[in-house]
Amino acid sequence: MSILIVLSHPKPGSFNHAIAEALRDTLQAAGKSVVLRDLQAEGFDPVYSADEMLRDAVLPPQVQASIDEMMKAEGIIFVHPNYWSTPPAMLKGWLDRVLRPGVCYRFQTGPDGKGYVQSLIVATAGMVVTTANTPDDVDRHVYGDPLQNFWEKCVFGFFGIRRFQRLSFSPVIVSSPEQRSAWLDDARRTALALFV
Repeated sequence: MSILIVLSHPKPGSFNHAIAEALRDTLQAAGKSVVLRDLQAEGFDPVYSADEMLRDAVLPPQVQASIDEMMKAEGIIFVHPNYWSTPPAMLKGWLDRVLRPGVCYRFQTGPDGKGYVQSLIVATAGMVVTTANTPDDVDRHVYGDPLQNFWEKCVFGFFGIRRFQRLSFSPVIVSSPEQRSAWLDDARRTALALFV
């Protein structure tokens, strides 16, 4: 199984980087082919231009490379901090530019005349690891866990991917080295259960 890991965190050496690298190393050790994209390190441009919206647009090499990796991946992992109950703008821009209609999915009309989405990607499992400083129970009970809804329903659900797991590690700002080590172990176990 080939796995695409997409990391979006502005600070090199962050705990998000440690998570993404632990997942990469664990899955590679289990015999998986893994591509890790660090969006900030590669300077990914999140701005989706009008020219790029054309179906036959010639895409920038960076965007085309991400599309090619997405279309080959049998498993997809996103790692990012919780920014105002959303992914960072760079990751949201990556989704906008890479998950292209006509390439990753298309709209179809069924026999009943209703429209539906046909996924064109091969991925069958997905995982998201988010970090936050807001405690998880506050995120769930006060805000309604918007990141869970976004990833499970709006992204992976849109593509018909039902084998999905999201881990939320919080509050990171007051976490101990022991807590972070336990979180990394949890991420490794979850990835192995989903992708191996």
